[in-house]
Amino acid sequence: MPIKIQDSLPAQAILENENIFVMTEYRAMHQDIRPLNVLILNLMPTKEVTETQLLRKLSNSPLQVNIELLQTASYTPTHVDSTHLDSFYTTFDKVKDRKFDGMIITGAPLEHVDYEDVAYWDELCAIMKWTETHVHCTYYLCWGAYAALYYFYGIRNKFYKEKLSGIYRHRVIKPTSPLFRGFDDEFFAPQSREIYVTHEQIGDIDELELMADSDEAGVTIVKTLDSRKFFVTCHAEYDADTLANEYKRDMEKGLDPHIPKNYFPNDDPSLPPIVRWRSAGQLLYTNWLNYYVYQSTPYEINSIGEK
Repeated sequence: MPIKIQDSLPAQAILENENIFVMTEYRAMHQDIRPLNVLILNLMPTKEVTETQLLRKLSNSPLQVNIELLQTASYTPTHVDSTHLDSFYTTFDKVKDRKFDGMIITGAPLEHVDYEDVAYWDELCAIMKWTETHVHCTYYLCWGAYAALYYFYGIRNKFYKEKLSGIYRHRVIKPTSPLFRGFDDEFFAPQSREIYVTHEQIGDIDELELMADSDEAGVTIVKTLDSRKFFVTCHAEYDADTLANEYKRDMEKGLDPHIPKNYFPNDDPSLPPIVRWRSAGQLLYTNWLNYYVYQSTPYEINSIGEK
Protein backbone atom coordinates (compact mmCIF):
# COMPACT_ATOMS: atom_id res chain seq x y z
CA MET A 1 0.00 0.00 0.00
CA PRO A 2 1.18 3.57 -0.60
CA ILE A 3 2.17 6.18 1.92
CA LYS A 4 -0.08 9.26 1.94
CA ILE A 5 1.67 12.62 1.94
CA GLN A 6 0.73 16.28 1.70
CA ASP A 7 0.23 17.66 -1.80
CA SER A 8 3.46 19.03 -3.35
CA LEU A 9 5.74 17.75 -0.60
CA PRO A 10 9.28 17.89 -2.12
CA ALA A 11 9.94 14.28 -1.13
CA GLN A 12 7.23 13.15 -3.53
CA ALA A 13 9.36 13.56 -6.66
CA ILE A 14 12.38 11.95 -5.01
CA LEU A 15 10.41 8.91 -3.85
CA GLU A 16 8.66 8.51 -7.19
CA ASN A 17 12.03 8.58 -8.97
CA GLU A 18 13.09 5.75 -6.67
CA ASN A 19 10.04 3.76 -7.83
CA ILE A 20 8.25 4.14 -4.49
CA PHE A 21 4.49 4.55 -4.62
CA VAL A 22 3.22 7.67 -2.86
CA MET A 23 -0.31 8.99 -2.78
CA THR A 24 -1.18 12.66 -2.34
CA GLU A 25 -3.95 13.78 -0.04
CA TYR A 26 -6.09 14.72 -3.04
CA ARG A 27 -5.87 11.25 -4.59
CA ALA A 28 -6.46 9.54 -1.23
CA MET A 29 -9.65 11.55 -0.71
CA HIS A 30 -11.01 10.80 -4.18
CA GLN A 31 -10.23 7.14 -4.69
CA ASP A 32 -13.03 4.57 -4.67
CA ILE A 33 -12.38 1.42 -2.64
CA ARG A 34 -14.14 -1.93 -2.75
CA PRO A 35 -13.09 -5.58 -2.28
CA LEU A 36 -11.27 -7.19 -5.20
CA ASN A 37 -12.68 -10.27 -6.86
CA VAL A 38 -9.97 -12.71 -7.95
CA LEU A 39 -10.54 -16.04 -9.67
CA ILE A 40 -7.96 -18.86 -9.55
CA LEU A 41 -8.10 -21.61 -12.17
CA ASN A 42 -6.11 -24.33 -10.43
CA LEU A 43 -4.91 -26.90 -12.97
CA MET A 44 -2.40 -28.60 -10.69
CA PRO A 45 -3.08 -32.15 -9.44
CA THR A 46 -1.90 -31.02 -6.00
CA LYS A 47 -4.88 -28.71 -5.62
CA GLU A 48 -4.65 -28.06 -1.88
CA VAL A 49 -0.89 -27.39 -1.92
CA THR A 50 -1.11 -25.00 -4.86
CA GLU A 51 -4.12 -23.08 -3.56
CA THR A 52 -2.43 -22.66 -0.17
CA GLN A 53 0.76 -21.34 -1.77
CA LEU A 54 -1.13 -18.79 -3.85
CA LEU A 55 -3.43 -17.70 -1.05
CA ARG A 56 -0.45 -17.16 1.21
CA LYS A 57 1.03 -14.72 -1.29
CA LEU A 58 -2.25 -12.94 -2.05
CA SER A 59 -3.22 -12.53 1.59
CA ASN A 60 -0.20 -10.60 2.84
CA SER A 61 -1.51 -7.11 2.07
CA PRO A 62 -4.11 -4.70 3.51
CA LEU A 63 -6.32 -5.28 0.47
CA GLN A 64 -9.59 -7.14 0.89
CA VAL A 65 -9.68 -9.87 -1.72
CA ASN A 66 -12.55 -12.23 -2.45
CA ILE A 67 -11.08 -15.46 -3.83
CA GLU A 68 -12.96 -18.03 -5.88
CA LEU A 69 -11.44 -21.34 -6.98
CA LEU A 70 -12.17 -22.70 -10.44
CA GLN A 71 -11.76 -26.22 -11.81
CA THR A 72 -12.23 -27.62 -15.30
CA ALA A 73 -15.55 -29.24 -16.11
CA SER A 74 -14.24 -31.17 -19.11
CA TYR A 75 -11.67 -33.06 -17.05
CA THR A 76 -11.93 -34.36 -13.50
CA PRO A 77 -8.56 -34.86 -11.76
CA THR A 78 -7.98 -38.31 -10.26
CA HIS A 79 -5.54 -37.30 -7.50
CA VAL A 80 -7.85 -34.91 -5.66
CA ASP A 81 -10.51 -35.64 -3.08
CA SER A 82 -13.82 -35.09 -4.87
CA THR A 83 -15.30 -33.74 -1.64
CA HIS A 84 -12.73 -30.95 -1.65
CA LEU A 85 -13.59 -30.02 -5.23
CA ASP A 86 -17.32 -30.16 -4.58
CA SER A 87 -16.98 -28.01 -1.46
CA PHE A 88 -14.59 -25.32 -2.58
CA TYR A 89 -14.43 -25.20 -6.39
CA THR A 90 -16.79 -23.91 -9.04
CA THR A 91 -16.88 -24.39 -12.82
CA PHE A 92 -16.71 -21.98 -15.73
CA ASP A 93 -20.39 -22.21 -16.62
CA LYS A 94 -21.23 -20.79 -13.18
CA VAL A 95 -18.96 -17.73 -13.44
CA LYS A 96 -18.85 -16.94 -17.17
CA ASP A 97 -21.49 -14.21 -16.88
CA ARG A 98 -19.59 -12.40 -14.14
CA LYS A 99 -16.55 -10.12 -14.23
CA PHE A 100 -13.39 -10.28 -12.12
CA ASP A 101 -10.66 -7.82 -11.21
CA GLY A 102 -7.91 -10.42 -11.42
CA MET A 103 -7.33 -14.04 -12.33
CA ILE A 104 -4.52 -16.56 -11.92
CA ILE A 105 -4.24 -19.57 -14.22
CA THR A 106 -1.77 -22.09 -12.85
CA GLY A 107 0.52 -24.56 -14.52
CA ALA A 108 -0.04 -28.27 -14.99
CA PRO A 109 2.27 -31.28 -15.51
CA LEU A 110 1.53 -31.40 -19.23
CA GLU A 111 4.79 -30.29 -20.82
CA HIS A 112 5.07 -33.38 -23.04
CA VAL A 113 1.47 -33.25 -24.24
CA ASP A 114 0.66 -31.24 -27.35
CA TYR A 115 -1.62 -28.38 -26.41
CA GLU A 116 -4.41 -29.55 -28.69
CA ASP A 117 -4.23 -33.00 -27.09
CA VAL A 118 -4.77 -31.72 -23.54
CA ALA A 119 -8.07 -33.15 -22.29
CA TYR A 120 -9.44 -29.71 -21.37
CA TRP A 121 -7.73 -27.61 -24.07
CA ASP A 122 -10.96 -26.40 -25.68
CA GLU A 123 -12.32 -25.36 -22.30
CA LEU A 124 -9.06 -23.62 -21.39
CA CYS A 125 -9.09 -21.74 -24.70
CA ALA A 126 -12.66 -20.61 -24.02
CA ILE A 127 -11.61 -19.37 -20.57
CA MET A 128 -8.55 -17.54 -21.92
CA LYS A 129 -10.67 -15.84 -24.58
CA TRP A 130 -13.25 -14.95 -21.91
CA THR A 131 -10.57 -13.23 -19.76
CA GLU A 132 -10.11 -10.55 -22.41
CA THR A 133 -13.62 -9.21 -21.79
CA HIS A 134 -14.35 -10.38 -18.26
CA VAL A 135 -11.06 -10.07 -16.31
CA HIS A 136 -9.11 -6.86 -15.80
CA CYS A 137 -5.70 -8.52 -15.37
CA THR A 138 -4.67 -12.19 -15.70
CA TYR A 139 -1.55 -13.84 -14.27
CA TYR A 140 -0.51 -16.95 -16.23
CA LEU A 141 1.84 -19.21 -14.28
CA CYS A 142 4.42 -21.73 -15.58
CA TRP A 143 2.70 -24.17 -18.02
CA GLY A 144 -0.27 -21.83 -17.94
CA ALA A 145 2.03 -19.06 -19.23
CA TYR A 146 3.32 -21.19 -22.10
CA ALA A 147 -0.20 -22.31 -22.98
CA ALA A 148 -1.35 -18.67 -23.05
CA LEU A 149 1.62 -17.54 -25.16
CA TYR A 150 0.74 -20.28 -27.63
CA TYR A 151 -2.99 -19.52 -27.63
CA PHE A 152 -2.73 -15.73 -27.94
CA TYR A 153 0.43 -15.35 -30.05
CA GLY A 154 1.22 -18.72 -31.60
CA ILE A 155 4.51 -18.99 -29.68
CA ARG A 156 5.38 -22.67 -29.46
CA ASN A 157 7.64 -23.69 -26.60
CA LYS A 158 10.96 -25.47 -26.99
CA PHE A 159 12.32 -28.33 -24.85
CA TYR A 160 15.38 -28.52 -22.63
CA LYS A 161 17.51 -31.63 -22.94
CA GLU A 162 17.29 -31.96 -19.16
CA LYS A 163 14.77 -30.58 -16.69
CA LEU A 164 15.47 -27.11 -15.32
CA SER A 165 15.13 -27.40 -11.55
CA GLY A 166 16.55 -25.23 -8.81
CA ILE A 167 16.88 -21.70 -7.49
CA TYR A 168 18.17 -19.29 -10.10
CA ARG A 169 19.40 -15.71 -10.11
CA HIS A 170 17.15 -13.42 -12.16
CA ARG A 171 17.71 -9.97 -13.61
CA VAL A 172 15.19 -7.12 -13.40
CA ILE A 173 15.02 -5.65 -16.89
CA LYS A 174 12.39 -2.98 -16.19
CA PRO A 175 13.51 -1.59 -12.79
CA THR A 176 11.08 1.35 -12.94
CA SER A 177 8.06 -0.92 -13.37
CA PRO A 178 5.63 -1.01 -10.44
CA LEU A 179 5.92 -4.80 -10.63
CA PHE A 180 9.42 -4.52 -9.18
CA ARG A 181 8.90 -1.89 -6.50
CA GLY A 182 10.94 -2.97 -3.49
CA PHE A 183 12.99 -5.47 -5.53
CA ASP A 184 16.75 -5.62 -5.63
CA ASP A 185 18.40 -5.44 -9.05
CA GLU A 186 18.60 -9.23 -8.99
CA PHE A 187 16.36 -11.73 -7.28
CA PHE A 188 16.23 -15.47 -6.72
CA ALA A 189 13.27 -17.64 -7.70
CA PRO A 190 12.54 -21.37 -8.11
CA GLN A 191 12.21 -22.87 -11.56
CA SER A 192 10.86 -26.34 -12.30
CA ARG A 193 10.15 -27.05 -15.97
CA GLU A 194 11.28 -28.79 -19.12
CA ILE A 195 10.16 -26.17 -21.64
CA TYR A 196 11.09 -22.60 -22.53
CA VAL A 197 10.63 -19.82 -25.04
CA THR A 198 13.42 -17.65 -26.39
CA HIS A 199 14.07 -13.93 -26.15
CA GLU A 200 13.69 -13.77 -29.92
CA GLN A 201 10.21 -15.32 -29.81
CA ILE A 202 9.09 -12.72 -27.29
CA GLY A 203 10.80 -9.89 -29.18
CA ASP A 204 8.97 -10.81 -32.37
CA ILE A 205 5.62 -9.89 -30.77
CA ASP A 206 5.19 -6.12 -30.56
CA GLU A 207 2.51 -6.46 -27.89
CA LEU A 208 4.86 -8.20 -25.43
CA GLU A 209 7.63 -6.81 -23.25
CA LEU A 210 10.26 -8.77 -21.34
CA MET A 211 10.33 -7.80 -17.66
CA ALA A 212 12.83 -10.24 -16.12
CA ASP A 213 15.12 -13.01 -17.27
CA SER A 214 18.00 -15.21 -16.16
CA ASP A 215 21.30 -16.27 -17.70
CA GLU A 216 20.51 -19.88 -16.83
CA ALA A 217 16.70 -19.94 -16.79
CA GLY A 218 16.05 -17.61 -19.73
CA VAL A 219 12.77 -15.73 -20.19
CA THR A 220 11.07 -15.46 -16.80
CA ILE A 221 8.49 -12.65 -16.69
CA VAL A 222 6.70 -11.19 -19.70
CA LYS A 223 3.67 -8.91 -19.85
CA THR A 224 1.55 -7.20 -22.46
CA LEU A 225 2.07 -3.49 -23.05
CA ASP A 226 -1.40 -2.79 -21.69
CA SER A 227 -0.49 -4.72 -18.50
CA ARG A 228 -3.55 -6.94 -18.69
CA LYS A 229 -1.69 -10.21 -19.17
CA PHE A 230 1.33 -11.46 -17.24
CA PHE A 231 3.28 -14.59 -18.18
CA VAL A 232 5.49 -15.89 -15.36
CA THR A 233 7.65 -19.01 -15.69
CA CYS A 234 9.17 -19.02 -12.20
CA HIS A 235 7.46 -20.30 -9.06
CA ALA A 236 7.84 -17.43 -6.62
CA GLU A 237 5.03 -18.97 -4.54
CA TYR A 238 6.85 -22.27 -3.85
CA ASP A 239 7.23 -23.51 -0.29
CA ALA A 240 10.66 -24.31 1.13
CA ASP A 241 10.23 -28.04 0.49
CA THR A 242 8.44 -28.00 -2.87
CA LEU A 243 11.51 -28.72 -5.00
CA ALA A 244 12.67 -31.30 -2.46
CA ASN A 245 9.35 -33.11 -2.75
CA GLU A 246 9.54 -33.00 -6.55
CA TYR A 247 13.08 -34.37 -6.45
CA LYS A 248 12.06 -37.19 -4.10
CA ARG A 249 9.04 -38.00 -6.29
CA ASP A 250 11.17 -38.22 -9.42
CA MET A 251 13.73 -40.38 -7.60
CA GLU A 252 10.98 -42.79 -6.53
CA LYS A 253 9.82 -42.97 -10.15
CA GLY A 254 13.32 -44.00 -11.21
CA LEU A 255 13.82 -40.90 -13.37
CA ASP A 256 17.35 -40.26 -12.02
CA PRO A 257 16.80 -36.49 -11.69
CA HIS A 258 19.56 -33.97 -11.18
CA ILE A 259 19.74 -32.42 -7.72
CA PRO A 260 17.93 -29.05 -7.87
CA LYS A 261 20.55 -26.38 -8.46
CA ASN A 262 21.49 -23.88 -5.74
CA TYR A 263 18.92 -25.43 -3.41
CA PHE A 264 20.35 -27.93 -0.91
CA PRO A 265 23.42 -26.81 1.07
CA ASN A 266 26.47 -28.39 -0.59
CA ASP A 267 24.04 -30.18 -2.95
CA ASP A 268 23.24 -32.56 -0.11
CA PRO A 269 19.56 -33.64 -0.25
CA SER A 270 19.76 -34.79 3.37
CA LEU A 271 20.11 -31.15 4.48
CA PRO A 272 17.16 -28.73 4.66
CA PRO A 273 17.09 -26.31 1.70
CA ILE A 274 17.93 -22.65 2.08
CA VAL A 275 15.09 -20.30 1.17
CA ARG A 276 16.30 -17.27 -0.81
CA TRP A 277 13.18 -16.34 -2.72
CA ARG A 278 10.49 -15.69 -0.10
CA SER A 279 10.74 -11.89 0.03
CA ALA A 280 10.93 -11.43 -3.76
CA GLY A 281 8.07 -13.87 -4.19
CA GLN A 282 5.89 -11.94 -1.80
CA LEU A 283 6.69 -8.65 -3.52
CA LEU A 284 5.91 -10.10 -6.94
CA TYR A 285 2.39 -11.17 -6.02
CA THR A 286 1.69 -8.16 -3.83
CA ASN A 287 2.84 -5.71 -6.50
CA TRP A 288 0.83 -7.47 -9.19
CA LEU A 289 -2.28 -7.42 -7.02
CA ASN A 290 -1.83 -3.82 -5.92
CA TYR A 291 -0.61 -1.99 -9.01
CA TYR A 292 -2.07 -4.03 -11.85
CA VAL A 293 -5.34 -5.07 -10.27
CA TYR A 294 -6.36 -2.79 -7.40
CA GLN A 295 -4.90 0.48 -8.70
CA SER A 296 -6.20 0.14 -12.25
CA THR A 297 -9.36 -1.97 -12.22
CA PRO A 298 -12.62 -0.02 -12.73
CA TYR A 299 -14.56 0.72 -9.57
CA GLU A 300 -17.70 -0.44 -11.36
CA ILE A 301 -16.70 -4.05 -11.89
CA ASN A 302 -19.25 -4.61 -14.66
CA SER A 303 -17.40 -2.05 -16.81
CA ILE A 304 -14.36 -4.35 -17.05
CA GLY A 305 -13.65 -5.14 -20.68
CA GLU A 306 -15.56 -2.20 -22.07
CA LYS A 307 -13.79 0.03 -24.55
